[in-house]
Amino acid sequence: MDPLPVALSRYGALSREPSPVNRMMGSFAADFRDDRDINLGVGYVNEATIPRDLLRDSLDAVLRQPDRYRAALNYGGPRGSENLIASIARLLEPAAAAANPPREIIIGPNGATGLLESIAHVLPTGIVITTDPMYYIYCNLLERLGYEIVAVPEDDQGLRPELLDRKLEELGTRRREISFFYVVTVNNPTSTILANKRRRELITTVERVSRELQRPVPLILDKAYEQLIHDPAVPLPEPAAKLDPAGLTYEIGTLSKILAPGLRIGYLAGPAGDFLDALVQRTSDAGFSAPLINQELASYFLDHHLEAQMARVNSGYREKAAEIRACIDAILGTALGECRGGQAGFYFYLTFGGIETGTWSPFFRYLARTTGKSRIDGPQGDGHPRVVYIPGDYCVHSGGDMVEVGRRQLRLSYGFEETDRVRQALVLIGEAVDFATGR
Repeated sequence: MDPLPVALSRYGALSREPSPVNRMMGSFAADFRDDRDINLGVGYVNEATIPRDLLRDSLDAVLRQPDRYRAALNYGGPRGSENLIASIARLLEPAAAAANPPREIIIGPNGATGLLESIAHVLPTGIVITTDPMYYIYCNLLERLGYEIVAVPEDDQGLRPELLDRKLEELGTRRREISFFYVVTVNNPTSTILANKRRRELITTVERVSRELQRPVPLILDKAYEQLIHDPAVPLPEPAAKLDPAGLTYEIGTLSKILAPGLRIGYLAGPAGDFLDALVQRTSDAGFSAPLINQELASYFLDHHLEAQMARVNSGYREKAAEIRACIDAILGTALGECRGGQAGFYFYLTFGGIETGTWSPFFRYLARTTGKSRIDGPQGDGHPRVVYIPGDYCVHSGGDMVEVGRRQLRLSYGFEETDRVRQALVLIGEAVDFATGR
């Protein structure tokens, strides 16, 4: 007799089906060949940017100073290491110190992702206003938890304020259902940098909506990639602490991109109050903040090595971005309608003129080597190199304004793979363009 299925919550039932990105990456990873296939889809940092020797030195320094880094191999607490909180506060100076209302810092249970998940649990389920293209991983989670996504198209300066006003107007009386605003300041997937003018306009809009609804509506600014703004021509982002007298803005940061994702250090800075207290309790429920030894190691690193590390990382990504952009222009230029990225983070977001990129498309099947043509796919068991990317239809909201153009877009990560491998992948993408257009 077959066992009866376990009863699941709504979230559990929806989670039985992997998200599109989960499904695609899982199936590909099952037989991914490191020596042959090229992964431009995964958002991993480049291994060469991880400062192994300095991290080892930082660990040794922490273990040699038990009085300063107390019980570093024990559990820790739900707010995070006081040493790390102080180090991050110095990193955010001077804006945080001058903030009114005062801002506090907490450390999440599992990187920035853990804090985002906690936010979804402690705020009331309702409407979330975000950008389009959107951070598809988090938005998929929000929808499984019962939130409704309203996605506002961006341009090369970030979320478009006139379209935000239009979306809010279209909601009518349903504006009362808005739970929070969520914006990635260097957008994932497009790497579009939210301009300071747009940042100020967004905060003003959130203040206006809060007054209309007669309750605070939080604005969550996800700054995961802000420390990787490697184009010196880009103005430094203005911190929310300087722009937010109403105390509605909360900034999420991470050390994953500049140190190492495996440390799982994410932090949130924002006004003290019920919201932060609820997030701290959620962190406690999840098993305290990130491992204390990782936090203390990170604190020592920030205090002693950060400036040189950031310079090295950003120099490397700046050089790599320039090389990859030159290859994109040379190989794909005539096929592209637009190419965004290259100033921050490690993504380029490509829009093709007339070529669809989804999993159903000839373009995708060429790169996945699933065309059924042996000359393209290669002999069975020894197929030709494959290329993984994130199709644009995963990145735009299915109920939003960018569905049609999303079918012709893709996100390309130049972070993980070395430059020669990315260049090889672009040659293959050029071949996929020819295949899709029947050349």
